[in-house]
Amino acid sequence: MRPEPIIYAEEATAPWKPASGAALMAVAGVCVLLLGIHWTSRDGWIPLLDSANLAFHEAGHPIVGAFSDRLMVYGGTIFQLAFPAVVAIHFARRGEPAGLAMAIVWLGENLLNVARYMADARAQELPLVGGGEHDWTEIFLRWGVLQKDVKIAGFTRWLGYALMVGAVLWLWRRYQYNKKETL
Repeated sequence: MRPEPIIYAEEATAPWKPASGAALMAVAGVCVLLLGIHWTSRDGWIPLLDSANLAFHEAGHPIVGAFSDRLMVYGGTIFQLAFPAVVAIHFARRGEPAGLAMAIVWLGENLLNVARYMADARAQELPLVGGGEHDWTEIFLRWGVLQKDVKIAGFTRWLGYALMVGAVLWLWRRYQYNKKETL
């Protein structure tokens, strides 16, 4: 007996479903809220979302570590970014623009947290789960770029903002396209 596929082949190439005004407003509202929290608070911590992101991050270390002790330090960030990326791929394959846009906003928000962690590589002022090693200090030391932690973090932060705003703009364009099609 064959297992049921998670997504059928015809769904993998499904045309884009219409983007509603309500979905656009919801995604834009969430994006503005997340950006507002990041811009106005000292630590930018969003309890429900970032606690889940931290759980994905921490789960990544032992999972990657099961395959390679050397790569274990990368596992946290890989998993933290992989979850929203997989969700984005899921919605893209199903042709659901609002879901895709929200997943990309989530990915961008994760990059803002990764950037904060990167920028702390030398200062090491952020509290760490379990008080262990600082991932980005180790990574940047391996790469020989520890002295550029803040610059690399700045680029990563910019990329996070670009993804978040870009996702909303893309969804707005989909909404505009759908409006023209129905006229």
